[in-house]
Amino acid sequence: MDRVVFHVDVNSAFLSWEAARRVARGEQDIRLIPSAVGGDPKSRTSVITAKSIPAKKYGVKTGEAVSSALRKCPQLFLVRSDFKLYRRCSAAFAAICREFTPVVQQFSIDECFLDMSGMEKLYPDPVAAAHSLRNRIRDELGFTVNIGVAENKLLAKMASDFEKPDKVHTLWRDEIPEKLWPLPVGELFMVGRQSAEKLRKAYIMTIGDLASRNMESIQNILGEKGGEYAWRAANGFDDSPVEDGGDPAKGFSHSVTLENDVRSAEDAKNILLALADQASRRMRADGARAYCVSVSIRDNNFKNKSHQRKLPSATDISGEIHAVACELFDELWDGHTPLRLLNVALSDISREDSEQLSLIPGENEDKERSRRLDRTVDAILEKYGSGAITRASLKEQG
Repeated sequence: MDRVVFHVDVNSAFLSWEAARRVARGEQDIRLIPSAVGGDPKSRTSVITAKSIPAKKYGVKTGEAVSSALRKCPQLFLVRSDFKLYRRCSAAFAAICREFTPVVQQFSIDECFLDMSGMEKLYPDPVAAAHSLRNRIRDELGFTVNIGVAENKLLAKMASDFEKPDKVHTLWRDEIPEKLWPLPVGELFMVGRQSAEKLRKAYIMTIGDLASRNMESIQNILGEKGGEYAWRAANGFDDSPVEDGGDPAKGFSHSVTLENDVRSAEDAKNILLALADQASRRMRADGARAYCVSVSIRDNNFKNKSHQRKLPSATDISGEIHAVACELFDELWDGHTPLRLLNVALSDISREDSEQLSLIPGENEDKERSRRLDRTVDAILEKYGSGAITRASLKEQG
């Protein structure tokens, strides 16, 4: 076999990492009870970001409002997000992965690709090596992972999504008809909900249905690039390399699906402030600035709209980002249709230290004051958690 790739995926990462910390302190393992990671239940913008298997049995879903989850499961044990902990745990499991191979791509905070090609002398049995890696992460760090083993990144990623938790799965080429093709077409990696719906309307219900069509017919449905990708993926083709060190983030976004529809611009702009704060805080932590701000909305009829704006200079200032987001929102919304989702996205990312200075008197000083304020707030939130400080306008709304 010429190529072997692992995809390592932490099971319910944020909740698992919190659980491992508590178990190490001799506290209850919250993975064994209905529990979830989420924000303040008093805030309608708070959502569930991770859940335990017992919570899932009550119908608790990732992305739903915390208040909705609590109605389904009143005894739900809630913990707040702790990104300092998450970064530490992410680095720890990636470090163990690098002991198995020098070529590791950190795909996200809780996922890694490993290129195990050429490691046959050290690991003649790749499946046994995957079990060894899984066991080391569990025994040394206290949380579990799924590992997909395949000949390329796509199939390894698909394999790691099979039965969870704490499992190793293979998806070799000769296993594709049995393991991949019976799955619903919407489960194919990088085939989104809208694309999946278009395929289903064409009576393409499974990944196997997609694989059996000719590429041109799929391109007629999804467009030239989208159709080519979907057809190739359904047939297990992927020649993308595992890129050591991973790629820097190309964008930062934050969205919220609301329990109660937004019906006023004031409420929407307060929510946009929270979203702009969270997205820009993540961007600042990455040492980046954005040249482009985008806002997306979804109304109660599930119709989506989005606008974006290029900025004359890159920014990482929350107030500037929020101001642009509000202007974009005013261009998007008709002023009366209830809204159920809002999103702020930052893109066209720059990591250069230099910044174009303004010729307007006092503007550079104002920017620097705003930047210092943002960094002070970031430091407080890093040390004391997400509930330590709240913008005045959000406090008034809550």
